[in-house]
Amino acid sequence: MHPSLFIALGALFLSGLVADLISRKTGFPRVTLFLFIGLGAGGAGFDMIPPALQEWYDALSVIALTMVAFLLGGGLHRDTLRQHGRAIMTISLAIVLGTLVVVTIGLTAMGMPLGLALLLAAIATATAPAATNDVITQSGVNNGFTQTIRGIVAIDDVWGLLAFSLVLVAVGQLQGDHGLEGLLLAGREAGGAIALGFAIGVPAAMVTGRLRDGEPLQIEALSLVFLCAGLSLWLEVSFLITGMVVGAVIVNLATHHTKAFNEISHIQWPFVVLFFILAGAELDMDVARTLGTIGLGFVVLRTLSRIISGWAGARLAHVPQNEAPWYGVALLPQAGVAIGMALIAAQRFPAWGAEIIALTIGTTVVFEIFGPIATLIAIKRAQQDKGS
Repeated sequence: MHPSLFIALGALFLSGLVADLISRKTGFPRVTLFLFIGLGAGGAGFDMIPPALQEWYDALSVIALTMVAFLLGGGLHRDTLRQHGRAIMTISLAIVLGTLVVVTIGLTAMGMPLGLALLLAAIATATAPAATNDVITQSGVNNGFTQTIRGIVAIDDVWGLLAFSLVLVAVGQLQGDHGLEGLLLAGREAGGAIALGFAIGVPAAMVTGRLRDGEPLQIEALSLVFLCAGLSLWLEVSFLITGMVVGAVIVNLATHHTKAFNEISHIQWPFVVLFFILAGAELDMDVARTLGTIGLGFVVLRTLSRIISGWAGARLAHVPQNEAPWYGVALLPQAGVAIGMALIAAQRFPAWGAEIIALTIGTTVVFEIFGPIATLIAIKRAQQDKGS
């Protein structure tokens, strides 16, 4: 194995440490700093990351996101759901539906075909659970607002996947394709992931935390993560939904669940650092620079739709008035889930494939960099407004 791989790993971990220290001093989201490091070290910058390390990106992303999903599922304790469940469900559904409607109408008004506008609007419903969760952790704020945000991003992929699949079917109907492959795919991916989550989570809840007087070994935590990821990939279901369900099952059934989640929290950090830095290295700034009017319109429409629908959902859920304007702002980050949707849409409708891929990747760059900043601002403003 080439020494450059180990040197690069050491350098990236060290740069991640420096970024973390800077974020602590300045309050700037460390997720965005990690992405900037990746941009500088990757192909868009000095091209210093060895190809062997870049090949790790797919595996690291699955591991890191499964850990994040597990922790987010752990936030869905019955006490949290009893207190914030109405807000989580109402706001999350309002944002998905609001994004679909506003982005579709806006893009159609800009001259885009209805089918293409619907596909891009469905892709716009996706968020970035890893980035959002890390910003909440970094903020150190644990109140009703952040607990609700964690709950929303935990189930967001379920609603997004279902909405996207329904749109695939609807656009297929518009194009003269009367198949129901998209809907069947959604049912299999989401339903299969939920079933797998219970299949792993229930027995895990019976044994977790019982090693060493209630303190589980790290190997126990790692085995859960790798089983969730590996079995999900093998069965071709969503590893994000599987991880979330396993976490939710364990936190509600296990007697000694706290330490299990602490172990995942301790283990996940090196994976998350590498994931975000390598994600930054994968970003193509040239695509972002060539977005044009449609790309700018998409960014504006997605931003407005989430702010408006987040506020509307919050008012319907009767959350505190000071929090209502900030839910949509906090949920602006967007990352890999959107790109995955774009790849499926491009494969299903090849005539629009190039436009879908270019627009999604370009706008994802924008939301991946600036979304975490918006999330941190929202958390601070919601807290300040409460105190004022």
